[in-house]
Amino acid sequence: MASQLPDDFKCPISLEIMSDPVILSSGHTFDRASIQRWLDAGHRTCPITKLPLPEPPTLIPNHALRSLISNYTLVSFPLPQSYPPTPQTLIQLLISPSSQLEEKLNSLDQLSRVSKRDSAIRRRLAESGAVSAVLNCIDSAEPGLQEKALHLLLNLSLDDDSKVGLVAEGVVGKVVYALRCGVGDSRAVAATVLTSLAVLEVNKVTIGSYPDAIPGLVFLLQMGNSRERKEAATALFTLCSFPDNRVRAIQYEAVPILIQNANLGLERAVEVLGLLAKCKPARDEMVRFSGFLDILIGIVRNGSSRGVQYALLTLSFLCCYSKRMGLEALREGLFETCVGLLDDDNEKVRRNAKTLIQVLQGKRENV
Repeated sequence: MASQLPDDFKCPISLEIMSDPVILSSGHTFDRASIQRWLDAGHRTCPITKLPLPEPPTLIPNHALRSLISNYTLVSFPLPQSYPPTPQTLIQLLISPSSQLEEKLNSLDQLSRVSKRDSAIRRRLAESGAVSAVLNCIDSAEPGLQEKALHLLLNLSLDDDSKVGLVAEGVVGKVVYALRCGVGDSRAVAATVLTSLAVLEVNKVTIGSYPDAIPGLVFLLQMGNSRERKEAATALFTLCSFPDNRVRAIQYEAVPILIQNANLGLERAVEVLGLLAKCKPARDEMVRFSGFLDILIGIVRNGSSRGVQYALLTLSFLCCYSKRMGLEALREGLFETCVGLLDDDNEKVRRNAKTLIQVLQGKRENV
């Protein structure tokens, strides 16, 4: 490979591609191992200029050249087999029909490791054909391959610049398929991928309009294990900040399923209900659901700060909308509970408590 790369990438001593280029005071660059051997042999002159070097000789890392070499080899050439394979080589292993399952699993593991910590590699992978190779793995009947492919997709979606491109490449369809048909941890990871992609407003629209996306999340919220239900609720919360998606979630019967999850202690479900309560059809369902007021009051009194915040928000919508629910809340002592929250450390809790107090005061004065 050395003959294919620019001469400036080669150490003047070893004539091999430099892995750790350093600069001497003479201005010339050498691979650290080669020049260190030169110095250890007692030489105190530059191997090229023959000019004397200061004592002790200084080796300054050439970060710019090292980055150039790294980028050039990443995009253009696989390294010899004695070196760790490049991402491009790993992608080829995923694509190749002759690759064994173990090779593909190992490739996905290595790509996940490097992409998790290096945004530059994530961008290059997203631009170099990796996405289509990874999507093919999601269709696999092999559970491990599917799960590892979804983890890699999640890493690739970490950068906002890549999120729109991933959706354009058809990621949503494959991920939604995994919501229902995934095995192992695949369904939970698939929901997390949707959450990551939906951070961008334009993707909220695209994902929400995909026929099976919101129904798939509602299905997972109903049928999944505890982790899957939490990830599904998080994805729904992110998507439902866009109003049209609230309507879709309500149409696919998310409200009663979310209430059941809230009753089981999943406070993330209450956060979604706080968004859906902005819609009249959702309020109608919530008001009719027996015991929902008690669930919300229980969270207000015993929940986490974020759970309390959204339970108060939901109660404000419902008590303002329904005279009956407002009066029941007063009988349950919710007014006094809210007064106690006016000194809470969380500003949003204080604000939502104040709003609910105003709503309940109006109900009390109209009795």
